[in-house]
Amino acid sequence: MEGLEAELREAEAAWERLVIPRQTVAEVLAEPAAGEEAPSTGATGERPAQVAGAAPGSVVPVWREGLAPDSLAPDYRRLVEVLAASGEKMDCRRLAAALGLEPVPAKVEGVRSKAKRLAALGWLAEEQPGMFSVLAGRGVGS
Repeated sequence: MEGLEAELREAEAAWERLVIPRQTVAEVLAEPAAGEEAPSTGATGERPAQVAGAAPGSVVPVWREGLAPDSLAPDYRRLVEVLAASGEKMDCRRLAAALGLEPVPAKVEGVRSKAKRLAALGWLAEEQPGMFSVLAGRGVGS
């Protein structure tokens, strides 16, 4: 009987460790994206709040007319800003160095992953494999 109680306590402790993260994930997924209105709190006459910008780790939006780089998560925004400021094509090694990262394979691969995602979603151009540049109208101040 005592072994069964110990197993029950272990199972209950494991369950408790899963409940809080599950609630946190549900709350995060329910938050509005950048520029969208937050859901109403139910108070009458209260205006919904605007979400100011993207948070780290947020989804990269597909580029469309009028969408500014500040709608990107900070890492992606910095990448676009560095490319826009350079005004030229850059490979991922140079881009990593320009971002202040060590040009080691792990860092370069992280930059490549972000640059590829930005290119696939219309923020950057990749005219030659591994060479990225900002498309007209998509950089900072455009």
